[in-house]
Amino acid sequence: MLIRPLDPISDRAGVDSFFQEASDYITVERGPGYHPEVTQEFFTDAPPGCDPAASLRLGLFAGTQLTAVGEAGFGYPEADDAYIGLMIVSPNARGKGAGPRLLSHIENEARTRACKAIYLAVLEANPRGRAFWERMGFTTMLTGRPVTLGSKTQMARRMGKSLRPSALAQD
Repeated sequence: MLIRPLDPISDRAGVDSFFQEASDYITVERGPGYHPEVTQEFFTDAPPGCDPAASLRLGLFAGTQLTAVGEAGFGYPEADDAYIGLMIVSPNARGKGAGPRLLSHIENEARTRACKAIYLAVLEANPRGRAFWERMGFTTMLTGRPVTLGSKTQMARRMGKSLRPSALAQD
């Protein structure tokens, strides 16, 4: 598997096809139907106060097939934090290690940028996603946050994970 940055011009069609393939998640997030704005937002959005040009927009490939995408910004909620705005694995690649591999890559990049913690929001309507993040060491920091994606507003929880070695590991 190869992880590389995604280009908003040369990779746009592939990312758009990926989101159509992962329509089960997009339906949870925004409602049924095709949502062409998802691709544009993937390439342009960033956490509040963060520079979109400094965000990671990554694709994980199995051969030539895009099997997962991830976006992470740096400097939110605090200056030395990272924030995963989106990470989706295609239905045919779920449960095969793509998610942990892409997350590990994002965490390593955050450590390289001296981030102390990494955060994300998971929709309450996505218990499978929440279970994944919990298995990856994230804990709930805040619940009951309303999130609007497209025209759909729903509740989310902020989850976080320290990127620094624990005090026990330093002894």
